[in-house]
Amino acid sequence: MRTLFTTLLIIAGFSTGNTQSKVTAFTHANVIPMTGETVLKDYTVLIKDGKVFKMAPSSKLKVKKKAKAIDATGKYLIPGLAEMHAHIPTPVSGDDSEVRNVLFLYVANGVTTIRGMLGDPYHLGLRKEVMDEKIIGPRIFTSSPSMNGNSIKTPEEARQKVTQFKKDGYDFLKIHPGVKREVFDTLAKTAQALNLPFSGHVPVEVGIRHALASRYASVDHIDGYLEGLVSADYLHQNPNGGFFGYNYVPQADEKLLAALAAETKKQGVWIVPTQSLFTRWFSPTDAVALANEPEMQYMPSKTLYQWRQNKQNLTANGYSEVLWQRFILVRQKTLLALHGAGVDLLLGSDAPQVFNVPGFSLRHEMKSLVEAGLSPQVILQSGTANPARFFGLSGQFGTIQPGASADLILLEDNPLDNIDNTWKQLGVMLRGNWLSKAFIEAELRKIAEENKS
Repeated sequence: MRTLFTTLLIIAGFSTGNTQSKVTAFTHANVIPMTGETVLKDYTVLIKDGKVFKMAPSSKLKVKKKAKAIDATGKYLIPGLAEMHAHIPTPVSGDDSEVRNVLFLYVANGVTTIRGMLGDPYHLGLRKEVMDEKIIGPRIFTSSPSMNGNSIKTPEEARQKVTQFKKDGYDFLKIHPGVKREVFDTLAKTAQALNLPFSGHVPVEVGIRHALASRYASVDHIDGYLEGLVSADYLHQNPNGGFFGYNYVPQADEKLLAALAAETKKQGVWIVPTQSLFTRWFSPTDAVALANEPEMQYMPSKTLYQWRQNKQNLTANGYSEVLWQRFILVRQKTLLALHGAGVDLLLGSDAPQVFNVPGFSLRHEMKSLVEAGLSPQVILQSGTANPARFFGLSGQFGTIQPGASADLILLEDNPLDNIDNTWKQLGVMLRGNWLSKAFIEAELRKIAEENKS
């Protein structure tokens, strides 16, 4: 466990449980509030008690001398980002240092909210510790433990576990592959009766059309859509679709995309693309080259070794770069069809996952979404205001407006001009606590040093 952690909290500006009262002011900022307006030029934003207290043109809003002023002249202030397909470790033999490091890696990249997609009872307590500011970390929404073909084999098991997970306090259910159709139907019926959303993968027996009709809260990885472009007879005769339907690409009928997208919109199902999962983990890029990227210094060496082995095994047999290129193109067309139909998108990269380092992986995700044809405005919306709306918490985070949580990123340049500007960060504010670039870089160096040893 990292030493002097409480001291770090104080240095970073955290209250360690005490109510804040001091005012922080971002002065002369160009504010991108994500509330409808594009850019509010030369604004001052006042922060008090962890929330946006007041904001107005700088010429009309005076800052008191006692306030902590951050000169944002010519800079851009945006809401903190959400990673909507995150993973959170659990302690190993009582050592929670990896947990703390992963949470900090998110925050270091301006990720102030995460949706944990593989829940554990430990995460329920961690969720509270973070909000009580005992640990530096993003706001946590956590799924239940995995509901898959091995964990729920019968309808009665599904009913019992859904009921228990609701009682335990998980925010939603996580569905993995292997769940039988009748078991899934019981899961869905019980969850809906308990007002407990469910998200994740689409089991093969369920299929994308039945998943949509059952009203998933979100379908992650665009899972099931490629299978939805292939005839039922072919699927029955060829049950092995490979990595997220990769083997079905030659049989995909893209004329079916419009109807699938329209049905997704009709049923109110959200999409978390995790496109970078396929442009990195499943890509033809050499595993050693990915392992040598600068951000990999923040992951333990044993993890990097596992990632190299995993990627090499995944692309060892029957893998074709030409087919992969067609696979990516079909995914991009599917994503654009969904967006064109008005389907709501959520930013998520699946991290930590093979060569997706927490926080840093959103850089790759945003790049892959631009390559797919989405605009910076749409991408930023999917990682700020949309997540709050997804959780029914609009106005509480993900936007810059009075009353919203003060989760903010100060940028050097405008991300609406170039999405890469999202990463020209001068500091992160986490629920009213300012983490300077210098502080963040110092903490990242410590994590890198830990991994060397």
